[in-house]
Amino acid sequence: MKIYLRGAVARFPEFRFTHPVDWTINQGENWAVTGPNGAGKTLLTDLLQSRIVLREGEAGTDSPDLPLYEAVRSISFRDIYSLSDCRKSYYQQRWNASDAEQSPAAGSLLAKFPTEKIGRYANLLGIRDLLDKRLVSLSSGELRKFLITRILLTKPRVLILDNPFIGLDAASRKTLDRTLHTLSLNGVQIILVVSNPKEIPPWVDHILPVRERTCLPPMTREAFLSDPTLLAKLFPEQYNIGYLPDLPVQEETESSPYEEAIRMEKILVRYDGRPILEGVDWTVHRGEKWALLGANGSGKSTLLSLVCGDNPQAYANRLFLFGRRRGTGESIWDIKRRIGYLSPDVHTYYLQDIPCLQVAASGFYDSVGLYNKCTPQQKEMAIRWLETFGADHLAERSFVKISYGEQRLVLLARALVKNPELLILDEPLHGLDAGKKQRVKKIVEEFCARPGKTLIYVTHYPEEIPSCVTQYKRLEKRG
Repeated sequence: MKIYLRGAVARFPEFRFTHPVDWTINQGENWAVTGPNGAGKTLLTDLLQSRIVLREGEAGTDSPDLPLYEAVRSISFRDIYSLSDCRKSYYQQRWNASDAEQSPAAGSLLAKFPTEKIGRYANLLGIRDLLDKRLVSLSSGELRKFLITRILLTKPRVLILDNPFIGLDAASRKTLDRTLHTLSLNGVQIILVVSNPKEIPPWVDHILPVRERTCLPPMTREAFLSDPTLLAKLFPEQYNIGYLPDLPVQEETESSPYEEAIRMEKILVRYDGRPILEGVDWTVHRGEKWALLGANGSGKSTLLSLVCGDNPQAYANRLFLFGRRRGTGESIWDIKRRIGYLSPDVHTYYLQDIPCLQVAASGFYDSVGLYNKCTPQQKEMAIRWLETFGADHLAERSFVKISYGEQRLVLLARALVKNPELLILDEPLHGLDAGKKQRVKKIVEEFCARPGKTLIYVTHYPEEIPSCVTQYKRLEKRG
């Protein structure tokens, strides 16, 4: 099947490229659209799917009997919102058993498909054990695998996947790559949207580079990856990260002295009778830098929910934070004010249509949205952290109207804005382009060089672990 954009110009200026868009995907071709965060990659695929009204030009197929909306299927991070009504839920919901029971079982959302096909794809992507679980209890990586399974069941002719590999452990990435390759050999045309050129698989034969809402000339994968000038143009910070502005320094708040930031003894967490964590012991001393590792569904986010005060099962366990037993009189806000936190869950449920400056400033109050008036000093600190992450140009733009990678930078500023004692970053580089990853990694390293800063860093990519990390904790998936 051939699909195309011809002289496409969006009706509304906020969706327009610098020039009319021409792009043809011929029968049998697999493509990757790549470029830095905010370049217009997702906007381009929205044009291709007629999700954006055109003022000029057209989007179509060479089959008069098969319109675009039937031929093309797509999946992106934002599709997680369609699984359940996130606006009526909250990111701590998965940790509260009574509230989580309101969430449907994952398998119930596939009921319209034949059982045999569900089983085939569930086995292929390794999610059969997820189908009986509550949707809200799935980890970020598990949700992504579930979404991909659901979209494959629709038998797409052309499949667009926006950053499909992020959030998946190494084994899951290999499985997905193999599955997509097999589909491409069986007539499904694949279009990948990626922010990191290293994620372009060998079976993709055509590349469309995008920069500043400009489509550059298409080229082969081999030519693209062997062009250092173009790569440096698309991802400049990857090649020049020596300069960073001085990190903002906020006055330290007085707190009681402690030697252990975290101590866990024989932690046990169960949901629906299933042990997620069992017998976990872990001590993190003040100033230590840890990487927390494990496959999708191994319980990493559950473990961190105990630390961050989001999980009520903390009270049933022997958990000490900042030298004090959890549940001995401190409030959840006493805990959160000392922690800077970013996770896929926080990102998923941060659906506030407010300026990015307010999102960053909400870190002072650990709120989703800003409901307190910031002091001039807090506002200035939020602006400076946005600048540090190269996101100050987004300050007055609506958070829900910027790209996923740009949102990630804003949420990183939110995590660091209050100069936390304990910094917990759960997959912080999700969706960032190659250059931004290097910049953020450098910022984390410099921040953690400050006296007494403690770090817990979660990732499925060993090369993303900051150089300051010296200790490792691995969780094994149960059953």
